[in-house]
Parts: sequence; C-alpha cells; structure tokens
Amino acid sequence: MTKPFRFGVQAYSADSPDEWRELAKKVETFGFSCFHLADHYIGDGPALTAANHPLQNLAAIPALAVAAEATESIRVGCRVFCCDYHQPTVLAKEVATIDWFSGGRLELGLGAGWVESEYDAMGIPMERPGIRIDRMTETLDFIRQHYSGDQIELAGAHVQASGFSGAPTTGGMPPIMIGGGSQRILGIAGREADIVSINFDNSAGKIGPKGVGSGTIDGTAQKIEWIQAGAGERFDDLEIEIAAYFTVVTDHTEIVQEEFAKLFGLEASEIANHPHCLIGPVGALIEKIQQRREELGINYVTFSGAVIDDVAPIIDALSGT
Repeated sequence: MTKPFRFGVQAYSADSPDEWRELAKKVETFGFSCFHLADHYIGDGPALTAANHPLQNLAAIPALAVAAEATESIRVGCRVFCCDYHQPTVLAKEVATIDWFSGGRLELGLGAGWVESEYDAMGIPMERPGIRIDRMTETLDFIRQHYSGDQIELAGAHVQASGFSGAPTTGGMPPIMIGGGSQRILGIAGREADIVSINFDNSAGKIGPKGVGSGTIDGTAQKIEWIQAGAGERFDDLEIEIAAYFTVVTDHTEIVQEEFAKLFGLEASEIANHPHCLIGPVGALIEKIQQRREELGINYVTFSGAVIDDVAPIIDALSGT
C-alpha cells in the first residue's frame, strides 16, 4: 500500500528566540508535517569535534514547547530522544505535557544513543548496544503505561516504577518513531513503532565514512528487510522515514556528487543513488523521491532546517500525494 508523502524539518540551533519561533512558523507555512529537533547537549570543544557532529545549541524539550506554542497545526518532535540521557518518569511527563499543551501534536521519537564522545563528555556510561536498546524498549513501555492512565507497574532490568499513574494524558498515545541503523533496533522498530526512522549504522560512535557507507541503496534495502522481519503483517501500516542529510539543490549535479564521494570514500554513482542524498535540480529530486517510495517504501523525508527554502517547491509538489 502506497503511503502519501510527508516531509519534516530537523533543526538544531537558532541565534535568537525570535528566530526560533519564526523558523517553526515558516516550516508550518511551507507545508511540512513535522518540526523536529535532535537530542544533543555538548557545545563546541574537542568532544564535539571528535563526534564530527553539528552543534545543537538548544535543548530539545523546551525548544519543542516553544515551537508548539508558536504554531497551530504542525507536529513537533525529537528525532530522536536518546533514552540514556533521560530518566524515564521525567521524560514521560515532559513529553506528555508538550503533547497536552500542543493539543496532541507530539510525534515521539526514541533511540538508543550513539555519540561516544558526547557520552564521555557528559560523564554518562556508554554501555554496550544491547543494554542501550533494552533500556530504550523499557522506556517506551513506561511511556505507554504513563499514557494509559492506569496504575504503572514496571519491573524491568533498567526501568522500575510502581504505585502511581501517569499525568497528564491526552486520550491516546502520540505516533511513535524509533530510529536507528542496526538489525536489532530496526526489527524492534518494525514491531513497536508507527514510524521507522532509518539511520546510518552509527556503531563507530561518530559521523564518518563507515556510517555514511552503511546508508547506500543496498544498505538501505537491507535495513528495509530487517524492518519487515520485525513488523510481520503490520509492515504495510508503517511509515518509513529517512533524513536527506546531504541535500543540495543545484544544476551542477555531477560536480557536487563527486565532492561528496571523495568526502565519504564512495563512488559518485553510490552518492547519486544514496537514499540520504538528494543532489540535483528540483525536478530530478522530485523524481528521485518518488522512485525511492516506489522501490523502498520511503514516504517520509526529513530535511535540514538550512535547506527549507531550496526544497519548498518539492514540498509543494509532493506533500500528501
């Protein structure tokens, strides 16, 4: 079953409160369906340099609340909360409060964490992937119990809570997005999520050639198979989301593709077909997005806040179709 296209924006920073509010309003006006942040905390310094990650100068929870207040209809969310960074009871109440204030516009993204130098810099132990993923699934279980309004009883290996009910509740769970790039987490996402966010294999703990190389067309097709295996009969009900991290609207397609290929140790042909890359003129990018939905089932594409003006014609042409 073909899902209609949805488009999101992921922003990290703003130079002023007014700029942040205006960006949220602009994203809504342009017809995007969700305004996301990531979930990172460290500022400039050796740890951020080691991660090779862009600076995020805003904490996700308060920035989402402000974005929700500045808008009327667009969903707001975090793509994705690192469950290791948040005490589950506090996270559940915070996201439910944003959901309540926004009139049910939260899109709740969860992940197991991956930026090794950020863990180290923050003094948070980075346990092996299996433990981090288990903690994420228990956190999701807790949030579901919070939203149920019933008495919470959870005695997990990592999350324990009992003797109270969650408040506030909004009458139903928000859409759940689970993101990652490994076989196990994508299988869990297929089983548990409403939206599966396909990411790189970030086992290197930083952005670099290994992760980007895992996101080629063949690597992404493999990830779709892992999602299908986890989802079983519910696969057709899932939305499949991907971030077009490397989006350049240009008439100099081949030159730009070559530059990205050199940067990540790939062939230009691999960049041309890379599901996380959209490089070329608007018309060609529209065709590429349509092709990826047909071949891979990807119906939800997230862009960086830096390119929203460039991709506005794409949103105009494809949103909801």
